[in-house]
Amino acid sequence: MTYDPTGHLLLTPIDQEAPARVRRLRELGLGEQAEPVFDDFAHRLAEVTGAPYSMVNFIDENRQFFAGLHTPAGTHSGTDLGATAAGSGGVGRFMARDHGYCPHVVVRRKALVLEDVCDYPRFAGNPVVDEIGIRSYMGAPLIDRTGTALGTICVVDTDVRPWGRAGLETIKAMAAELVEQIHRREDGMI
Repeated sequence: MTYDPTGHLLLTPIDQEAPARVRRLRELGLGEQAEPVFDDFAHRLAEVTGAPYSMVNFIDENRQFFAGLHTPAGTHSGTDLGATAAGSGGVGRFMARDHGYCPHVVVRRKALVLEDVCDYPRFAGNPVVDEIGIRSYMGAPLIDRTGTALGTICVVDTDVRPWGRAGLETIKAMAAELVEQIHRREDGMI
């Protein structure tokens, strides 16, 4: 586990399954390049939830890769999310593994809803709060037929959002839908 500089708050959980996940992502041909089908899915996820940002996120040992990305501007640069957000206001395809909340979702293997990240000391200290301005998060794991948590789908907002039970059920259902799409792809049906 990693801790903040004072040694008190858990920032990013240890991910024992990362090597197996990386192998499985390679088998599936996922996590290395942006794909229009995932961008389309992220766009639909943003529309359904009303969130300004949404991602299809595959996570390896060191970084997160947004194979699907929706932003308010509709742009998808190839740079680091933290660096671009702090510098030019853009959002990119890569983010350090210790930034954001998706690594928690993958390790927990359960959906996570944070209507106001500042209400949770464990999550309020995450770099995305100060560097990017994230105030609200909702994500669900993408667990495939082998039991591997490949990554997540998630939505974020710079404002507090009352996602509620309906939001939780929506993100879980959409994660299941995307996993089925990945299975059809693997089976050669797409």
